[in-house]
Amino acid sequence: MSISPALIASAITQFKGQALPLLFSPDNHSSDNFAGQLAAALLLQATGSQENFFSGSDPIFTAPVPKAAAALHAGRNMALPDPESAYRMMSLINDREVLYKAQLWELKQMGEEVARLQQTGQYLGGVEAGSIKPALQDFISQYNNWILGFEADLHSDGLLGGTQAAQVSRYELEQSVRNIFIGASQGLHGMADLGVTAGPDRTLRLDEAKLDAILLANARGVEFVAREFGAHFAKSAELLNKSDNFIPRQLDNLSRAIHYIADNHTAWQAEFGVGDAAKPSGQIAKALAAYQQAGNI
Repeated sequence: MSISPALIASAITQFKGQALPLLFSPDNHSSDNFAGQLAAALLLQATGSQENFFSGSDPIFTAPVPKAAAALHAGRNMALPDPESAYRMMSLINDREVLYKAQLWELKQMGEEVARLQQTGQYLGGVEAGSIKPALQDFISQYNNWILGFEADLHSDGLLGGTQAAQVSRYELEQSVRNIFIGASQGLHGMADLGVTAGPDRTLRLDEAKLDAILLANARGVEFVAREFGAHFAKSAELLNKSDNFIPRQLDNLSRAIHYIADNHTAWQAEFGVGDAAKPSGQIAKALAAYQQAGNI
């Protein structure tokens, strides 16, 4: 998902320069049709997707409920040719501001967990044969906590479901664990030969009997595999958190978008109407509360 102040500004400009003139077309008599076109334009500019914000398909926010005629003017700029569509756009901005804050917090937590896994990998990179079993048990425990801790976030409808940085992070670390070429020079085929395998839920398991047997038969080879794996895993984790790579780049994008919205929010509300206040729930509400408690990082 691509996010930046420039794209948000482009969406606003598109609304003013291209979408508003549609209202004056003699063939356009439906504000709902206009709102749908506006939503598609905004989403395309802000996220690179064609998802309809007003369809109810968004996992967090639902379509606006039609208001009684008596309350129609509340919070709207009645000087606009279609105040309702402008109001809906501002509602969308309100929703996205909250979503970006929640995503920033959750992705920041993921980056910190990746850094901890990097340290665990580095320890494995220097492990000796006599300490391999407890070292692997510790690694598996931390790795599984990372997988399970972000499982809901990474579902297609989760908080980070559409965030490439989060998806790539999980994929890259999984591939490190599954790499069958680790230890090839010792006649071994990766961590599976040490009894470390991934289950259907992506968590790792250790077959201690298998590990004990191969330690007895080839302790030097096992030590080599554990060390090579640890170094490779630590490097993969380091790259994910490296400056201008996946996680830091997306955190920077989110941060700049959040500040850009905050800097322009009051002016936009004066121009387009206040919009409905965001009503986050579930994962979003939890992450947003943590973001706010941390002092709007």
